[in-house]
Amino acid sequence: MSPDGEPVPVDPSTVVTAKRKTTKSSRSWISIDATGQRTVLDDDKYAIMHRVQIHARDLRILDPNLSYPSAILGRERAIVLNLEHIKAIITAQEVLIRDSSDENLIPVLEEFERRLPVVQGDAEAGEEDESPFEFRALEVALEAICSVLAARTTELETSAYPALDELTLKISSRNLERVRKLKSAMTRLTARVQKVSDELEQLLDDDDDMADIYLSRKLVGVSSSLSVSDEPLWYPTSPTIGSKISRASRMSSVSVRGDDDENDVEELEMLLEAYFMQIESTLNKLTALREYIDDTEDYINIQLDNHRNQLIQLELVLSSGTVCISMYSMIAGIFGMNIPYAWNDDHGYVFKWVVSLTGTFCAVLFVIVLSYARFKGLVGSWWSNENKQGGS
Repeated sequence: MSPDGEPVPVDPSTVVTAKRKTTKSSRSWISIDATGQRTVLDDDKYAIMHRVQIHARDLRILDPNLSYPSAILGRERAIVLNLEHIKAIITAQEVLIRDSSDENLIPVLEEFERRLPVVQGDAEAGEEDESPFEFRALEVALEAICSVLAARTTELETSAYPALDELTLKISSRNLERVRKLKSAMTRLTARVQKVSDELEQLLDDDDDMADIYLSRKLVGVSSSLSVSDEPLWYPTSPTIGSKISRASRMSSVSVRGDDDENDVEELEMLLEAYFMQIESTLNKLTALREYIDDTEDYINIQLDNHRNQLIQLELVLSSGTVCISMYSMIAGIFGMNIPYAWNDDHGYVFKWVVSLTGTFCAVLFVIVLSYARFKGLVGSWWSNENKQGGS
């Protein structure tokens, strides 16, 4: 509106652009329910927080723009899952996944749609999959992460071992640069695998954290406790209030069940241990690759040290020869001076004796220096190798 009170027309393109940006930012979640049906949600973060009853700090863990370590957090009504490219919230009825453009997420979504519906067994046997919904969703996520990391490790091994063998045969700038890139990739991959392994190990060490992941059982406990008290089943709008009510309901249900659920985390523990062993196997492969790289580096350093020692020994031999030749040149220079002296007349035979004796003396001095150096172990290995090669 202008200062005179008259309305000012607004550019339609500006309105459309703002609306598009808002829609794009809100459309960031994909919901997959127990039937395997995929739904794209237009809810913002506050609606998601109200939907699954989690805090804002838990939702920030799943922000792709922020860097958070791998985490599997059990909350009162949800499981917050942050493993590599899988950033999801698992409830007892659905899975909410960040709508990411990562190509690795596409097969994970297809696997969720295929495996989340309850698999009916043989009609005659009357068997069916009794695993809770959240366990099936967690298993799909863990299997996807372990498979991706194992595939990356296999690719790295396929490239690293031939490169290291080639480097041991020929030390060149190209081979060194290739191994350097592979070692950097191995370090980054090891850190990723180690984070997932540490998170699973931490979860396995705490029974209380594993008990928090039993969402279906907690939901049944809340329903039974509210039905006993003749109160309607409702969901609080505040995560804090919901956490207190759910915790109180879970404690009351545990007290009613008594000692029957003393080992109530056994099913989840077996599930986590299976994938923990798989991720540990991947980590062992990376550890073996690191040891192989370290052994190759030690071998190359030994080779370089050996070449350096040979150069030093060669320098010692050349320096000794230079000193002897310098003495010979000094004597030749003295007799070559253009200075008149009487004893040079009628003594031509002296030239042959001076040349012969000086040459012999320099050669003997050179042999004495090398013998002394070999006696002290300064040129022993190189001199012996040269003699063996010359003799053969």
